[in-house]
Amino acid sequence: GPVAAVVRELRCVCLSTTAIHPKMIARLQVIAAGPQCSKVEVVASLKNGKEICLDPEAPLIKKAIQKILESGNKEN
Repeated sequence: GPVAAVVRELRCVCLSTTAIHPKMIARLQVIAAGPQCSKVEVVASLKNGKEICLDPEAPLIKKAIQKILESGNKEN
């Protein structure tokens, strides 16, 4: 996808962030800080097919990231 191409260029994916209602989000992708970008980035895939960047510092997004991290760490 377009995000993978940007990561290969070694720069941040998100130039700006958009506030959006969580119900519009189909999928959340958290991109950890690394050599390509010094900050954590959150890319949301919306139910209408668009992709937008969310503010990882927003309280609601922080909660969502926490949930993702917790569910990812559990052994099934």
